[in-house]
Amino acid sequence: MKILINPMNESTAAAKPAAPRLDSLDGKRVVLLDISKPGGSVLLDRLEHHLRHRYQVAEVIREKKPTFAKPAPGSMIDRILAARPHAVIEGLAD
Repeated sequence: MKILINPMNESTAAAKPAAPRLDSLDGKRVVLLDISKPGGSVLLDRLEHHLRHRYQVAEVIREKKPTFAKPAPGSMIDRILAARPHAVIEGLAD
């Protein structure tokens, strides 16, 4: 007997409201998460420059996933949460 297994995840996630928008970035703490795709650090370097100089972000924290092929490790998520950022920006692709 052969069994066919569907590899698709057919479950649906419950809808969640979007995070509230910040009124300003001035004086805020922002995490930039690099997912390790080629060119991601170049983009995030430029973004960090603009956040600091144009938007007066007080602190930029950089994190980089070990590989783009897997979710961020729990220890990295814990570090991000412990930093208590006002925003997290994730570079998604090359």
